[in-house]
Amino acid sequence: MLFAIIATDHPDRLQQRLAFRSEHRARLDALQAEGRLLTAGPTLPDAEGDPMVTGFSGSVIIADFPSVEDAQAWVNAEPYLAQGVYAQVEILPYRETYGQTVGK
Repeated sequence: MLFAIIATDHPDRLQQRLAFRSEHRARLDALQAEGRLLTAGPTLPDAEGDPMVTGFSGSVIIADFPSVEDAQAWVNAEPYLAQGVYAQVEILPYRETYGQTVGK
């Protein structure tokens, strides 16, 4: 089942985010290698600023997990959560109805 993981960053956490980025991305790479990652990426505070200067506002990850409990366990091991980058994380069941992977 697909779940949307929607995380909101604490303000002014760019340095912490960058410090743990490789660990965060390694976990996404593992989901990708397993064929479970639909999409993932950061959310931005605005469309104009350079996020490497202004920072990020959060993350969106859409991935396949057997259950919401499994998705929660994955989130609980997330470096950005453990290191205080994420202020809040919401996990929602997700159904893709439009997009490039529908029907594949």
